[in-house]
Amino acid sequence: MTRPSRSSLVLDGSEVKYRLEAERLASKTPVHVDWVRFTVLRRNAPYVPVDLLFPHPDTNIWDENYRAAQQARVLREIPDCDFDASTQALDLAQTVAAALGPDFVVNPEFKKGHDFYKFRWCIERNGAECGWVGFLSSGESPRQKAQAQTIHCNLFGMACTFAHHGWRERLADILEEREATLTRCDLALDFFDGYPGGIKAIREDYNEGRCNVGGKLLKVNFVGDWSEHSQGGRSLYFGSKEAGKETNAYEKGDQLFGVEAGSPWLRLELRYGNKLRVLPVDMLRRPADFFAGASDWHTAALALADAVAIPQKVSTTGRLPMETVEAECVRNIRWTLQTAAPSVAAAFQFLGVEEFLTFVSNQKLPGRLQKFMPAELGRSFAAAFGRLSQPEGAPAFAMA
Repeated sequence: MTRPSRSSLVLDGSEVKYRLEAERLASKTPVHVDWVRFTVLRRNAPYVPVDLLFPHPDTNIWDENYRAAQQARVLREIPDCDFDASTQALDLAQTVAAALGPDFVVNPEFKKGHDFYKFRWCIERNGAECGWVGFLSSGESPRQKAQAQTIHCNLFGMACTFAHHGWRERLADILEEREATLTRCDLALDFFDGYPGGIKAIREDYNEGRCNVGGKLLKVNFVGDWSEHSQGGRSLYFGSKEAGKETNAYEKGDQLFGVEAGSPWLRLELRYGNKLRVLPVDMLRRPADFFAGASDWHTAALALADAVAIPQKVSTTGRLPMETVEAECVRNIRWTLQTAAPSVAAAFQFLGVEEFLTFVSNQKLPGRLQKFMPAELGRSFAAAFGRLSQPEGAPAFAMA
C-alpha cells in the first residue's frame, strides 16, 4: 500500500488543527464532536422525484445533474424488493451530506457494505470517503434480518472536522426528525499547547484514583513506549467499551506530525456508545456538558481549558428509566414546537375549545412514548418542558 509522504501528513495535520481551532472559536466550546453513528428504522418508501429516476434525455453529462443521473441509473437497476431500502438510505445520505456542508456529496454508485450491512452509500469530501449510510443485511440470521429493517449512518472524524459551522445542530435535528437512535458519539478536548504535566500526569491521576467513577477503579490500558526515555507516541485508555464509556488520552501531535516534530498537542477523547446506555441527541448540541458529566476528572480537565459547563451524566440503563422518559418527552415537545406548533395553534384559535378538544382527544401516543406509564409521562413532560430554553420552548398557543 502506498503511504503518504511525511510532508503531506504534516500539511494535513496543520489543516486539521486550523479547522479545529476555527470551530472552537465559532462554536464557543472547546469540546469537538469527533465521530457520530446513528440508526433509523426503515419506514414506508419515501417519495422519489421523477427527475431523479428518469432524468431528461437531453441532460448534459457535464451538467451539475450528472451525479443525479448516475444515481438514477443505479436505482433503476435495483430489484423491487430492495428499492425502498436503497432509496431511503440514499435520501438519508443526501440529507446528512447537506447538513455537513456544500463540500460533501454522495457517491452516485453504492458499494459493498460494512458492519453486516449489505450495501452502503458513501459520503465523500474531495473524493475521499468520510462517512457512509448502510442498508440491507449481509446475512440471513435472525439478528441480521432485524438489522435489515434499519438504516445506519457512520460519520468519521474527517467529516466532523471539516463540516461547516452549525453542522452539529443540523445533524441533531435530523436525528430527532427521523426518530434515530444515537449509537456512538466521540467528544474530544484538545490541548494544542500541551496538557499540564503531559500524558504522564494523566497516568499519575489514574494511579492516584482521581479518574475513578463512583469510587470504582476503571479498567486501563497503556499503549506505546512508557519508559523513562520515551520520545512520545503514547496513549492510555480507561473505562470500558462494553459499558459504553471509554476515555482515550493520547499525544495527538505525535500522531499527525510524527514524534520527531515534538508537538505538545494532547487530546482527551471521550467515547460514548449505546451499550448499556441511552445516548441523548443533545450530546451533539451540548458536547461540553456531556464531557464534563463523565466524571469529576473530566470536569477538572475541562476547567483546564477555561470552559464552563453544566455536567450532564449519561447513566447506565440500570439507573436511568426516568432520565430516558424525560429525554423522550424533550424530543416530543421539541418536535411539536418546531414542526407542528403553528398548525396546532391555528386549530386551537379557529376551531373553538370543544372542537379543539375533539380534535386532539382519543389519539394514540407516539410510538416512542407508548412503552411508558402515564404517571411517568405526567412527571416527565412537566420537567421536559421546563428544560427547553426560551424562545425555543415558548408556547405557541396564543390567541390573536
